[in-house]
Amino acid sequence: MTGHELLLFIILICNTLVALIYLVWNLLRKKVKNRSCVFRTIVMILCPIVGPCFFLLSYLLFRIFFSRPVDLADVIFSKDRVSTFVHAEDSERNLVPLEEAIEITDTENLRSLMMNVVRGDIQKSLAAIALALNSSDTETAHYAASVLQDALNDFRMSVQKQYQMILAQDDSETSQAEMLLNYMDQVLAQHVFTDMEQKSYVQMMDQVCEILFARDRGRMTSPLYEAVSLRLLEIEDYDACEKWCERAVGHYPNSLATYTCQLKLYFNSGQKSRFFEVIEDLRNSLVVLDSETLELIRVFM
Repeated sequence: MTGHELLLFIILICNTLVALIYLVWNLLRKKVKNRSCVFRTIVMILCPIVGPCFFLLSYLLFRIFFSRPVDLADVIFSKDRVSTFVHAEDSERNLVPLEEAIEITDTENLRSLMMNVVRGDIQKSLAAIALALNSSDTETAHYAASVLQDALNDFRMSVQKQYQMILAQDDSETSQAEMLLNYMDQVLAQHVFTDMEQKSYVQMMDQVCEILFARDRGRMTSPLYEAVSLRLLEIEDYDACEKWCERAVGHYPNSLATYTCQLKLYFNSGQKSRFFEVIEDLRNSLVVLDSETLELIRVFM
């Protein structure tokens, strides 16, 4: 072997070692979901010297001209800075939302509007009906209380019945669990129960998710991961919420909901370092951000 061939061989060996070290380092830092590190490793192996130098130069230029440290002094991890907005459901009828109609003084129109609301899908309007309990019109408030009580009693009986059926079913049956989770989330997301009862049903929802996850984790969709994570976050069960967030990362690493749930969890639990790690992972990912997520990050930071 000539001197030039030996030199070329050594360069190739060193270049391959650098590429492999880069890959292993990113894997140890839990960058498995970032496919770009695998792509860069391949490029560095196929393009000796040029590949590593190009990525190194790009990194240095970014750090020098575009990157700036995060000022943590301006970040206040307080839930007081987060506002929750309940959007009015779209209606085919040309009516104002019940939230606004409660403020009107025309009792006849208000009662008519209440009748139209309860003729529709009551399960999606429980939060609005609960607001009518504070109406100055006693008849409207009484009617709202009656409708709400009946709807919540139906929910309690239905959930308990379906939960017992799920426990008695064969381990291969999952459709009932999926339906129950969607049904529970639709109601629990409106926060019409007392704090104690809300917590009890969210914990039951967590148990049903565990059953579905154990029987067929492939049926746990990204919306279900998001639903159970947010409900657990609302009752401040951070450990259970983090459990589902981590599982979502493993099954749906490229889902926007996976990132938003983590951001909300680490913000509310005060885990600053984890919060900014998720921000960095989201920045390096291929996930497309929507306007709501951008606004969420802006509010948090």
